[in-house]
Amino acid sequence: MELNHFTGQLDDMHHPTVHSRSDMSKNDYRITVMADDRERKSEVIQFLSEMKNVSVGIKRLSLGDYLVDNRLVFERKTLNDFALSIIDGRLFSQAIRLVSSKYKSVLLLEGTGKELTETGIRREAMQGALITVSIVLGVPVLRSKSPSESAHLILYTARQIKSFARGAFQRHGSRPKGKRKKQLFILQGLPGVGSERAARLLDEFGSVEAVVTATSEELQSVKGIGNSIAARIKWAVKEEIQSYGVFDEFPI
Repeated sequence: MELNHFTGQLDDMHHPTVHSRSDMSKNDYRITVMADDRERKSEVIQFLSEMKNVSVGIKRLSLGDYLVDNRLVFERKTLNDFALSIIDGRLFSQAIRLVSSKYKSVLLLEGTGKELTETGIRREAMQGALITVSIVLGVPVLRSKSPSESAHLILYTARQIKSFARGAFQRHGSRPKGKRKKQLFILQGLPGVGSERAARLLDEFGSVEAVVTATSEELQSVKGIGNSIAARIKWAVKEEIQSYGVFDEFPI
């Protein structure tokens, strides 16, 4: 399938219709947004500043582009930047940092498929990256068409999180608490790992980042990690663009 087919699919994806409707105006929760200073030129900051009950500050953030209520962090990428981050290898390391942090994290993709045509990136590369970020690592991905919609998505997500925190909805299940539990949670999502192997990997390498950057030989030094599982782990976390989407190369 050619790239223009994929970009058309991106444009046709369901975008949440998020408007300043009367039902939202009834929600008087004040939202505090701290924007990274490298986002100054983004119109998202302007739209957020104009919203009711939203306080916006700007400073250098060590993680993400928008920190909301000191609990929710958004990494905002235009589709063009998302493509470039796949090519230069930034995407996976950023996603690892997001999911390993103490905050709930979201990847916010902004723009339309037309913006991808100049990058020349393959459709399979985009799909593979999205699979890695959302399914393997568990970072939610939201899509918006414009800075205005991005701002509304940030606000709406923050209000939903506040509603949960205040008991407006019943929460099912729980997220792991504590750094080690979060690290184990991430590692267990890798193919063929599971809870016991995840614990051994973490004990051996000390961090998620060290595990995913380890060589196949280094992984196989851990009890229970043979050549097949090591190959499957490397397949899942491989950042090389040509590996994305080549599903018949996945070692069974």
